[in-house]
Amino acid sequence: MGHKMSGFTTVQIDGEMVDPATASIPVTDIGFIRGYGVFEVMRVFDGVCFRLVPHLERLAKSAAMLGIDLPPVDELKAWCNRAASGMDSCMIRLLVSAGDDPFETPARVVVASEPLPSRELVLTLHPLSAPWHSDGAEWELLGAKTLSYGNNFGAIRQAKLHGFDDALLIGRSGRVLEGPSFSVGWVVEEDGRAIYETPSLTLGILESITRQLAFDAAEDAGIEIREVEVGLERLEDASEFFALSTLRDTLSVTSVGERAFPVGPHTTALREAMADRTARELASIA
Repeated sequence: MGHKMSGFTTVQIDGEMVDPATASIPVTDIGFIRGYGVFEVMRVFDGVCFRLVPHLERLAKSAAMLGIDLPPVDELKAWCNRAASGMDSCMIRLLVSAGDDPFETPARVVVASEPLPSRELVLTLHPLSAPWHSDGAEWELLGAKTLSYGNNFGAIRQAKLHGFDDALLIGRSGRVLEGPSFSVGWVVEEDGRAIYETPSLTLGILESITRQLAFDAAEDAGIEIREVEVGLERLEDASEFFALSTLRDTLSVTSVGERAFPVGPHTTALREAMADRTARELASIA
């Protein structure tokens, strides 16, 4: 449900508005043939792209790792703001491929606005080994948000075949990493207080914009979050589990494999703190 592709409302290709019903790119595009490209997905609230600058900064970092030259940042901002203009609430996909030839031709940029998918109420996760994941190892594309999501979507498919909504990726080391398209966290009780834990960026997980929003909102609300490197056994001490993503916000996870979790107050508190932080940031832009 969280991965169903909706019809685009608007589409721009290299800054030119095109009819969403007939929008196309050549089959020679290397993003299509090889997945050689980068992307961002962002939320729009009342015509405003939320945290547009951090999204574009991450896009630039990803593109640099692949040697893709992006259009000027002011052009990217303008294209995204045009896609958001007049929209109440939606999502924007910013897709960049290296074009028809990564060594000879310019990048191709698609900016599309799209209705939000149906909101899930809770999520169930199937733990799956992710041998393709960095799991803390250094490599040349560490942290890049590339178009190559075949492994991740293969994990989602396997999870659904086992009766779950989505997957929880486990590294070769046995450490908990992230979901195929979202960050995760859980709550443990220590000395009578709730501590929120989430896998550390040192594991090579995506430096999620929504994850950072959670850290910022937690600081505002006096919620303690700490980054950890742990295995699934740590969940035996957890009282709640949650997922964080641009489209899912803060979503309660009611099971990880056979381990059940309640929809608890601590996840709700984090969700409310993030919503408050989001509202204040949007108000400062208006």
